Amino acid sequence: MSASISSKLSTVRHSLVGGFNNTVLNVLRTPHEAVIGPSCSSSLYQLQQQRTFIQMRTNLKVVDNSGAKRVMCIQALKGRNGARLGDTIITSVKEAQPRGKVKKGDVVYGVVVRAAMQRGLCDGSEIKFDDNAVVLVNKQGEPIGTRVFVPVPHELRKKKYVKILTLAEHIA
Repeated sequence: MSASISSKLSTVRHSLVGGFNNTVLNVLRTPHEAVIGPSCSSSLYQLQQQRTFIQMRTNLKVVDNSGAKRVMCIQALKGRNGARLGDTIITSVKEAQPRGKVKKGDVVYGVVVRAAMQRGLCDGSEIKFDDNAVVLVNKQGEPIGTRVFVPVPHELRKKKYVKILTLAEHIA
């Protein structure tokens, strides 16, 4: 009698564990198949193209005449996740013009003026750009260059970067 009860318990235990495993596998498998299924190959591409914060090792374009062409983010000074539009970051110059104010390898501060990640505004709209770009500044927040070549969003006024707004050709 006790042998038949223990075999029934092991059968019940096995079916419960087996059912749990199947349920977990189905839950894990369902979104995966929805993304990688044969009819949804574009969904995988869209998943890879998600916009993220500007974080460590992100390459950014320099849009002023300080002499740098491309910089790499070393550290975002505000926020644990990374930097967004209007935030200050510490960068390392990766490409520079021959006779510019900054040289390759210099560590400088930068203000993010174009960010690919969308940022919600207080009126409910959102702003985002196609690429990531910075204007190089010194420790006091004053721009190193004397011109800014791209339209700059007016949200920088709230971040107290009025000098960058005055140097820009156009304010978006």
